[in-house]
Amino acid sequence: MAVIEVVQGDITLQETDVIVTAANESLMGGGGVDGAVHRAAGRRLADAGAAIGPCEPGDAMATPAFDLDPPVQYVIHTVGPVWEGGDHAEAEVLASCYRRCLEIADELGARSIAFPAIATGVYGFPAEKASQIAVATLMSSSTRVEQIKLVAYDQRAYDLLVAALAL
Repeated sequence: MAVIEVVQGDITLQETDVIVTAANESLMGGGGVDGAVHRAAGRRLADAGAAIGPCEPGDAMATPAFDLDPPVQYVIHTVGPVWEGGDHAEAEVLASCYRRCLEIADELGARSIAFPAIATGVYGFPAEKASQIAVATLMSSSTRVEQIKLVAYDQRAYDLLVAALAL
């Protein structure tokens, strides 16, 4: 079973084989964490995303990491659900994001992966519920990944993830 660790910081600075970005369907860059990943990885990331996109909510696709520092080799782009009140399978779509990322990480032979808080920014997914779904899904998913980092951008996200991990 993978070791799950919660850290606070910049996902683009994590020393993992893979980092995940909370992408939009085009995979060509956006705001928030996706914008930060695209800035750090360079222009070729948007070009690579455009070449393989679009990506449906709940799915994920991988590209090289381009200008991100080693050991990061790949960026996995996943599209979270837009929160519409919770009655439109948002929880299932979010869980699928985490599962698909692990499946792709396994296909890539990755041993470590860093996740942001998917769909909690402009997509509006409630952060506490998203933290619980992330942790529960990652803990129950079969994977060859050995280290999973949940990267919190701020103290509130960190506290929610730590609380979810303690359940």
